[in-house]
Amino acid sequence: MSTVEQRSRRDRTHVLYIAVIVAVVLGVIVGLLFPKTGVALKPVGDGFIALIKMMISPIIFCTLVLGIGSIAKAARVGKVGGLTIAYFLVMSTVALVIGLIVGNIIEPGAGLHLTDSIKQAGQKQVGQPQDTTAFILGIIPTTLLSSLTSGQVLQTLLVALLVGFALQGLGERGKPVLRGIEHIQRLVFKVLTMIMWAAPLGAFGAIAAVVGATGWAALKSLLVIMLGFYLTCVLFIAVVLGLVLWSVARVNIFQLMRYLGREYLLIFSTSSSESALPRLIAKMEHVGVSRQTVGITVPTGYSFNLDGTAIYLTMATLFIADAMDQPLAFGEQISLLLFMIIASKGAAGVSGAGLATLAGGLQSHRPDLVGGVGFIIGIDKFMSEARALTNFTGNAVATILIGKWTGEFDPDQARRALSGQDPFNEATMVDEREPVPSPA
Repeated sequence: MSTVEQRSRRDRTHVLYIAVIVAVVLGVIVGLLFPKTGVALKPVGDGFIALIKMMISPIIFCTLVLGIGSIAKAARVGKVGGLTIAYFLVMSTVALVIGLIVGNIIEPGAGLHLTDSIKQAGQKQVGQPQDTTAFILGIIPTTLLSSLTSGQVLQTLLVALLVGFALQGLGERGKPVLRGIEHIQRLVFKVLTMIMWAAPLGAFGAIAAVVGATGWAALKSLLVIMLGFYLTCVLFIAVVLGLVLWSVARVNIFQLMRYLGREYLLIFSTSSSESALPRLIAKMEHVGVSRQTVGITVPTGYSFNLDGTAIYLTMATLFIADAMDQPLAFGEQISLLLFMIIASKGAAGVSGAGLATLAGGLQSHRPDLVGGVGFIIGIDKFMSEARALTNFTGNAVATILIGKWTGEFDPDQARRALSGQDPFNEATMVDEREPVPSPA
C-alpha cells in the first residue's frame, strides 16, 4: 500500500469538518429562531476558544526554539528575522493604504447620523488604550515559565528567542534538549488534535450566540461597510498577495488557499486565526519551507503581520467619522494611518484586539469619535472572520516568500503538496520528511 493510500485511510478528519459546517448552519438557525437560547450558548463557544488558546504558547515556544536552536549560525536568524520584519512592515502599509482608498470611495458611514445613545454605549464598552511604555514592559514576563501560562504571545516569543539562542550557544551540549523539545512538540500537537474534535460544538455555540444577540435587523444599516470590507480583503488576497506570491515563488495563490481549506473553515467558525496557527506551522513545513524559517516567520507574523486588521482599522475609522458627520481631512487620515501601522503590531493573541486598537487610534487622534465605536461592536464579530482569514493568508504567503528569498524553500515539494501528490498527514500533523538544509 502506498504512503498516500495509508495517509488517506488514517485521515478521518473530513468527518470533523463536515460536522463543523453542519454546526455553523444549525447555530445560525438557533440564533434566528431562538435568540435567547442562542445567547445562552455563548459559553460553549468561549470554552472551545479557551482550549485552543491554551495550546498557543507551548506550540509557539517549541516551534521557535526548534527553529532557532537548529540553525548553525546566529547570523542566519538575524537575516531571516530582519527580512521578515521588513516585509511585514511593507505589506501592512499596503493593506492600510488600500483600506484608506476603498473607504474614501464607498463612504460607508455617510448618512447614518449616529445617535447620542449609540455614542454613550461605545464609551462604556471600550476600555482605555494601553500606552507605549506599558506595552513594551508588558513583553517582559514575570518569570521564565510564566511566559508559557500568561497567554501573552509576545512574552512567549521573547522567552523562546532567548532559549533558542542559548541552546544554539551550547552547541553539541544543547542537542539533547532540542530532541526533548521535539518530543514535547509532538505531544502538544497530539493534544491539539484531540481538542479539535470539539470544534463542531464550539462553532455551534459561537455562531448561535452572535446571531441571537445581533439579529438580521441590526445588520441592514451596516451592510455597506461589511460588504466593502469583505470585498477589499478579497482583492488584497487575490491581487496583491497573489501577484507577489506568483512573481517570487511561482506559487498559485488559489492552489495555496485550497491546500489551506480546512484551516479557513476552522478560522471562519471561530473568528480567530489563532485556532489554525499550529496547523499553519505544520503545513508550511510540509509545503516545502524549512523548519528554521517557519519557526521564525509564522509566530512573528501572528504578532506583526496583520493585513486584515490593517484594512479593518482604516475602513472602520472612516466609517465612524462619516457616520458621526465628522469626516476626517486627508492630513488626519495620513497621520492616523501612520499610527495604525505601529499600533496594529502585536494585536494578535488578545480578544477584541482589533476593536481595542481602533479605539486607541481614535483616542490619540480624534477623541470625539471614540463613542462611535459602539456602533461597530454590533458587527465586529462578523467582520472578524474576514480579518482573521486575511491575516492567516498573509502569513502563509509571507512564509513561502521568506523561504524563497533565503533559499530555504523546496519548489518541487510545494508542487507535490499543493497538487495532492503528497497529502498532509492529518493524523500526526508532523512532517516526516528530511528538513531542507540551511545554507552555510
